[in-house]
Amino acid sequence: MREFLEYVAKQLVDNPDSVQISEEEKDNKVIFKIKVAQADIGKIIGKQGRTAQSIRVLLSAVAAKSGKRAILEVED
Repeated sequence: MREFLEYVAKQLVDNPDSVQISEEEKDNKVIFKIKVAQADIGKIIGKQGRTAQSIRVLLSAVAAKSGKRAILEVED
């Protein structure tokens, strides 16, 4: 899941070296926190949050294969 999220995020931003992903596992949930350069936050979130929501849907599908739930948080 982490590799998938990292790949998608690096393809969306202008500065792929600044992408940092941390993960925290609680019970049956995995919380991914993604941090990018200040100039690239808009590219991860997208217009009205559509890009971030699409990433969440894809991440949930990948997590469901392994029987888990995934949550994505975009940090400033």
